[in-house]
Amino acid sequence: MNKIDLNKTTLRELNSKLHQSKENEKWLVTNPKGNHAIAVGLDNFINVKIDGSTGYYCAGMNKKASIQVNGSVGPGVAENMMSGKLIVEGNASQYAGATGHGGILVIKGNASSRCGISMKGINIIVKGNIGHMSAFMAQSGKLIVCGDVGDSLGDSIYEAQIFVKGSVRSLGSDCIEKEVSTKHKHQLEQLLDESKINLKASKFKRYGSARKLYNFDIDNLSKY
Repeated sequence: MNKIDLNKTTLRELNSKLHQSKENEKWLVTNPKGNHAIAVGLDNFINVKIDGSTGYYCAGMNKKASIQVNGSVGPGVAENMMSGKLIVEGNASQYAGATGHGGILVIKGNASSRCGISMKGINIIVKGNIGHMSAFMAQSGKLIVCGDVGDSLGDSIYEAQIFVKGSVRSLGSDCIEKEVSTKHKHQLEQLLDESKINLKASKFKRYGSARKLYNFDIDNLSKY
């Protein structure tokens, strides 16, 4: 395993080495100390373990890499993620997984507000609670919350699917509760198993778009 100590190596040097690494290489990053933009823009099949908490935009634009953060993360973790996997052992700040196109983001603690906004195919699994305005304008992918959810969940949502085990303080415009079919339970079980979360899919409720705001309607003016 390759080891990099951010007390001795600059962030620019770290990211450069990660970008140049060979397939299946393993990296351990120590003393991250809340640095921003750690392991961003990775485009190869490598494994990166970050031993501590990070700042803004950790693992942003990730493609192919598997990353684990043994701590908490600041705003914008996995923003615009394309593929690969990111596991956060602690909590995540605002807009985790925003605009993510693919891959899987697992947050084992809580996530703050706007989790999964404008998500475009990413799967986000939060073991704890999430804040308000999560999945705002979410287009596709799945947001799975094992805890409780704040206000305005799924406001102006498109075709993303939301599964929640706990309570929802309020739903946003055009977001409604939907049936959990056998197909949905199977998809949910697969993601829970992959995330190593031992919960039954039958305990979750599903939320999604009522499809009333797709086209402008004067009767819905107050909801736009």
